[in-house]
Amino acid sequence: MTEDEISEFEKIQVQLESLHEEISALAKKSNNDALNKFKLKFVNSSISIANKILGDDYKPFHDFEAFNEDDVPTNSDVTMILGQYLSCLEKLRADNISAGIGGWYWKGEEGLTKIRTAPPKKIQLK
Repeated sequence: MTEDEISEFEKIQVQLESLHEEISALAKKSNNDALNKFKLKFVNSSISIANKILGDDYKPFHDFEAFNEDDVPTNSDVTMILGQYLSCLEKLRADNISAGIGGWYWKGEEGLTKIRTAPPKKIQLK
């Protein structure tokens, strides 16, 4: 991965984690309530970016692109989908990092980069 791809990956992963936390909190209060269109717009935007990063090999559901804004999903629906995206992003990350001297680093086109990252989260590497 290039430095720009790593940066874009890290940004969308953090955004999806934040959305997942926020909507999970809503789902705990009222899981069958519909997510409002304002929030749904940001969820769909983030999912669209994640779809590009994940590509066909890592995308959680090949037939899912985004939530239908006319058929507003429930909080629990959105929480479930965001959880799947986070798991697939972690799989992609795990496949593109490696242990180096003093920690874990992203793999680049010419070997390990200088960009540090956390160790993989219990996902087997390829």
